[in-house]
Amino acid sequence: MSVETVEIHARDHDAFLKEVHSFEFWFQSVEGYLASHPYGVDPSAPIPELDESEKEALIATLSTYCVGEVAALDGASGMIGFAPSRQAKIFLATQVVDEARHLEVMLHRLAELGVTDAEGEFEARANRNLLAFRKKLGEFVEAKDWEASVLAQNVILESMEFAAFHSHIQTADPRTAEMLAGVLKDERRHMGFGENDLGRHLAQAPHSRSRLQEIKKELDALVLATFEDSQKALGVPASERTGVGRLYLDTVARLGFES
Repeated sequence: MSVETVEIHARDHDAFLKEVHSFEFWFQSVEGYLASHPYGVDPSAPIPELDESEKEALIATLSTYCVGEVAALDGASGMIGFAPSRQAKIFLATQVVDEARHLEVMLHRLAELGVTDAEGEFEARANRNLLAFRKKLGEFVEAKDWEASVLAQNVILESMEFAAFHSHIQTADPRTAEMLAGVLKDERRHMGFGENDLGRHLAQAPHSRSRLQEIKKELDALVLATFEDSQKALGVPASERTGVGRLYLDTVARLGFES
């Protein structure tokens, strides 16, 4: 049966989880916006002319995005080994593919902007706060801490990227905006997994919430500092820089984790 056959919210909970955590659902979700879009964009789309300051700001921003994608790529791949169910393993396998593609399209865009060794240079150009976030996520994964790993990766990091990409699209050049729009569609699916998984876990173990709230506070500080630096680099006036941070906090709150 195709994922299109039955309205998704009409399914019982177990059937819903089985389907949305499947490769079939993943393929149906991504095929529409990946087909005929190598590196995330229509190949006929012109490469826009940017002045040097615009180009440098975009390079720094995309480099920071690359760190986020590497964090999620390494995190999702590591979590497969200690995921609590086969469904979770399958979902994370699809997320690994998504994150690898995101990294690839962003490195390709950096190359278009004139970065001669995008793979070797993006980390040096990226925001230090997000590098610290990546380190914390790596520690949770290395410790096989499922709760903290899902919170850090599929709630905090994915909400951060959702807010950043959603805001950036509003002012980005058309080629960058098209690339980010495709990535954004994947982030929604990744966030949904985190919300569902942690929601079910906390319903059974509510005592875990206080520990996760403490982790969230620590990670929030890194996320908001990254936003502040990135918005400043993009030339966003100080009076307007709180918007992306508020979108991030609101997104996490909708997923059930308020400050």
